[in-house]
Amino acid sequence: MRKKPISRRQFLAHTGAASIAVAAPGIASAAAPIKVRVGYLHVLSVDAQMLLATHLGTWQKEGIEIEPREFTTGIELFQALVGGSLDVLTTGGVLANFPARGQGKVFLFNDLEFATGQIWIYPDQGINSVADLKGKKVATTRGTTAHNLLHQALKGAGLDSNKDVEIVNQRMSEAVTSFIAGAVPAVALWVPFNVSIKSKAPKAKMLLDASSYPNATIVDGWAARNDFYEKQRDVLKRIISAWIPANDYFVSKPEEALAILHQKFYPNLSKEDIGEMHAAARWYSAADWATHFRDGSATKWLNQVTDFNVEVGAIQNPIMADKYFDASIYLEVADSLGLK
Repeated sequence: MRKKPISRRQFLAHTGAASIAVAAPGIASAAAPIKVRVGYLHVLSVDAQMLLATHLGTWQKEGIEIEPREFTTGIELFQALVGGSLDVLTTGGVLANFPARGQGKVFLFNDLEFATGQIWIYPDQGINSVADLKGKKVATTRGTTAHNLLHQALKGAGLDSNKDVEIVNQRMSEAVTSFIAGAVPAVALWVPFNVSIKSKAPKAKMLLDASSYPNATIVDGWAARNDFYEKQRDVLKRIISAWIPANDYFVSKPEEALAILHQKFYPNLSKEDIGEMHAAARWYSAADWATHFRDGSATKWLNQVTDFNVEVGAIQNPIMADKYFDASIYLEVADSLGLK
């Protein structure tokens, strides 16, 4: 079962509760903390560092007060960002969607999802391979990690996701509910939405995950509203400075960090479910991210997802990642810390 949204009070209750001393970069302000409205998906690959920064108290150390707001899909996140109700967000595959339309600037990455997406089917409805999806209904959320996996899997089988299947476009929670109810024979999702299927649909089977399709690899990361990006560069640097020690703690001590995340922020999921989410992504140290930002890998990963949006007809004449992704903010912080 999916965890209920974390309230702002619950989120902030953990701030400063860290028993582990972490040397956070010193941009902290003696003045009143700067409030930043942050939208997020409650998925480990999207919110792990954000939550650990709360546990470690690094938001406070950087003079920031997070006002968190949970969403179900990245599309809803970006709609809220563009509408002005969020300052920044952290999300999955949609990171290369709205910014490619000029809506939002990407400035930080969390990880690479290589197996977070999954396709589930009912074998008793005649589906045992990707080819068997032809002519069938598949529930998913368009423009997301899950849709990208479905597209790449069908493409690999010589099928066209725009013509050869009937995509039932729903919010992911509703898509999974439709599948469990038997209204559709297949669903493309991302973990942990598979948890309820495993418990409520015993006849269902996971057909595949994204690890079989390198082109379905997704970048998870952060974007800022355009005007916030233009006027609040220092705040974005503070966000990065709070994120770095949380990220490196997670990378260097994953078992310890996962236990904290499970206990404080994911109590309704099992330890095994948390482990599955962790194993489905590639996590890099802050120094490694600096390397990926400098050598062009980060831009390439974003463009790979933007290309998917073009192929499915979601975007025409997109802005490519070298225009909507600003690596310089992260690299300024990284350079100040000697992360080479």
